[in-house]
Amino acid sequence: MSDAAPKPRKRFKWEPLALVVLVTALGLLIVYDPSPGVAPRPGAEVIAMRLGSIRGAVEVYRASDSSPPEFRLLQRDGHASPVMQAEEFRAVFGERAYDASVGASANWAFRLFNITSWWSLAWVAVGLGGQAAFSGRMLVQWIASERRRESIVPEAFWWMSLIGGVALFAYFGWRQDIVGVLGQSSGLVVYARNLRLIYKQRRRVQAEDQQKP
Repeated sequence: MSDAAPKPRKRFKWEPLALVVLVTALGLLIVYDPSPGVAPRPGAEVIAMRLGSIRGAVEVYRASDSSPPEFRLLQRDGHASPVMQAEEFRAVFGERAYDASVGASANWAFRLFNITSWWSLAWVAVGLGGQAAFSGRMLVQWIASERRRESIVPEAFWWMSLIGGVALFAYFGWRQDIVGVLGQSSGLVVYARNLRLIYKQRRRVQAEDQQKP
């Protein structure tokens, strides 16, 4: 009969789970907006707008391709301004705001990505870069597994997951996309935790090697 003492059970790490909840709550706080907003007129271009803490959109509507644009401010609290002609919109918001609104509705890149400025295009680049890293990690894992002829997860997989996840979390937060934010919240903690475990194991092995005669 063996007298060896049973190995103590390792304590469950609750900190990563708490961090998942914290990051998820942060994402929800970023994108949460209880207001229903106002539906734009059919065929109108909608351009995001922010005035201090008030969020909404500028509706740019043309009855036909040759018609002058009409404008409305649509707030997320349900308020819609009266229809403004181009002269009224210029008088209230200035020439620069008018050019940005009309230019955004005419620029194919702005329409494609649903943005209103070149600065917003930089955020789109962040999102696309994050998605590229996030998708490329699977290619890295596949190549590493093919080389070893067994399924493995290289360290680069977790680094690409973390970098891509952070970029996508930031992008979805800027977009106020609750689905995207929730999709990345828990993953960020998991990726960081796996990298921490890898480095802890590496230090443990190094310490054991140094203790060997």
